[in-house]
Amino acid sequence: MERTVYVRFQGTVRHERGFLPGVFWLVNGLARDGVLTDGQERFRRDNNAWFDAAYTTPSHVDPTVYDRELNPGAVAWFKSSARHLIERVDGYLEILAAHGVACERVESCDPGRVVYEDEHQVVVVPHG
Repeated sequence: MERTVYVRFQGTVRHERGFLPGVFWLVNGLARDGVLTDGQERFRRDNNAWFDAAYTTPSHVDPTVYDRELNPGAVAWFKSSARHLIERVDGYLEILAAHGVACERVESCDPGRVVYEDEHQVVVVPHG
C-alpha cells in the first residue's frame, strides 16, 4: 500500500510560540510589516484570493483546529497530490528570498497527529 506524502513550506526560525511558520504566514507577515514592493503585494493579494477560492480554510470548517490548548503547534501540510496548489507556492518563495527570509520544503509520510483533513491538505499537531 502506498503511503501519502505530505509537503510543507516553512521558515527555518521558530516563532516565539515555538512553531515553524508556514510560507503564507511568512509572506503575510512581510505585508503587515509594509516591506513588500507594489508588485509583491499585488501577487500576494491575488494569490491569497486564488488559494482562498481553490481550497478550504481549515479553521472555517473547525474553529478549534488551531486552538493552542487543544492542538498545540498545529500546522498545515499539503497532500503531495495537490500539485496545482503546490506549484503556486513558488511566487511566495521568490518574495521570501528577495527579503532574505529562509524557507524550506519539507516532506513527510507522518508529520503528526491529524486534527483536520480534506482532499488537499491536513492540519497536524507535530510529533514530540
